[in-house]
Amino acid sequence: MPATANTLTQAQIESFITDGFVRIDDAFPRELAEQGRAILWRDTGCDPDDPSTWTKPVIRLGGYADAPFRQAANTERLHKAYDQIVGEGRWLAPQGLGTFPIRFPSAEAPGDDGWHIDASYMLPTDDPSDFFSIRANIKSRGRALLMLFLFSDVDEDDAPTRIRVGSHMDMARFLLPYGEDGATMRQMMAGDFAGTARCEEGLATGSAGTVYLCHPFLVHAAQPNRGSRVKFMAQPPLMPAHDFAPALPPSPVQIAIRRACNLNF
Repeated sequence: MPATANTLTQAQIESFITDGFVRIDDAFPRELAEQGRAILWRDTGCDPDDPSTWTKPVIRLGGYADAPFRQAANTERLHKAYDQIVGEGRWLAPQGLGTFPIRFPSAEAPGDDGWHIDASYMLPTDDPSDFFSIRANIKSRGRALLMLFLFSDVDEDDAPTRIRVGSHMDMARFLLPYGEDGATMRQMMAGDFAGTARCEEGLATGSAGTVYLCHPFLVHAAQPNRGSRVKFMAQPPLMPAHDFAPALPPSPVQIAIRRACNLNF
């Protein structure tokens, strides 16, 4: 693809605004996915060739800054997409990738498959030991995007992330009355994540090297792995360089919030 070409078409950008996500195939090379999986297999303590060692439905591994992960997050193709969705100069280049929930084929419930959005910060008065005190606000403080990086091939049976299409609009309207302080995860749960169960459900499937760029307010959920192969996926945030700036043209992330709430910021 030419160096000057954008990653996303205008139709894809409009789809991001209305649906809350965009899928980018071949966002990073398959070779990097293979190198990353080798590191992750090592750290699971499981044998990739011996399913008898796959004794848990999910193993969570912390953030990784090894070269394959840094390179995967910073391809030219993705940088151009970040510019198109978040705005040039408004995001920070990832220094690695976030948590990897490695999902193994299992009849056991994973215990982490509830619907949610990824909240991003706490207030000084919040209890740092209380996970449900984590907050999100209408300006998406502390998070420019939610991203899903597929490091293995993921079909419908391989525990693809479930996505409530268009739910980011409902969540924007839910968050608006909470102002700058935002709503806690506990408050969002009590509101049943703005009643988004009515939304159409999509699945984040794709080949290794696929990336989903998601609106920060998109409601999503894990699910059990009913297939025969292990799923490797990272779910890092894209960090903002600064808060929304009224003097700058609105990004697609902001446009979605504006449309949902009839706002102008």
